[in-house]
Amino acid sequence: MIERILPAGVASSAEYADVATADSLYPEELAAVAGASERRRRAFATGRHCAHRALDRLGVPAGPLPMGGSGEPLWPAGVAGAITHCEGYRAAAAARSSELAGLGIDAEPHVPLPRGVLEAVALPPERGRLRALSRARPGLHWDTVLFSAKESVYKAWFPLTGRWLDFTQAELRFRPAPGPAAAGGAFHARLLVEGPVVAGRTVRHFTGRWLVADGLVVTAATV
Repeated sequence: MIERILPAGVASSAEYADVATADSLYPEELAAVAGASERRRRAFATGRHCAHRALDRLGVPAGPLPMGGSGEPLWPAGVAGAITHCEGYRAAAAARSSELAGLGIDAEPHVPLPRGVLEAVALPPERGRLRALSRARPGLHWDTVLFSAKESVYKAWFPLTGRWLDFTQAELRFRPAPGPAAAGGAFHARLLVEGPVVAGRTVRHFTGRWLVADGLVVTAATV
């Protein structure tokens, strides 16, 4: 599913159930979930399984993907990538850094956000636009689409900066695909703080795509 919204040249892999156990992890990866529950260990292992398969499809030699100090996967030099897992879905995507400087993906169940979460993650202009989108495209949980897209933006941002990005520090606009039944499209993220420097230029905008299908919301942001 995630492959449907990724740019050309990005390798990906996904599973709808846990297919790996902690026994399949490299020692450097196992250390990240040494004290976790079995459920968390299986989700983590399946996420890493997807990541290793994406790297293999990209032609990158096998090796561990340890966890960084903020919980982020540490990808091999020359690779931009991201991993996501939610109830019923695990996925990973990777690209050569020569093609994409940053890449973030996220998946969420297509259900409304818990009460109070939208107010914490959305700017007032975004909430107004979501209300308009809800009238134009009813049946989609736009609050969760926004949340997922901001998660993807953060995952693309952090490896480039090493800094936290609050939900309110990027303003998103969504552009649904044509057609009244379309459940996908593009989004644009305008950074409200100093952006990362890529190839000598400060990045002020991220682009991305979103899709709602099979009871899931999936998003991808790229730099």
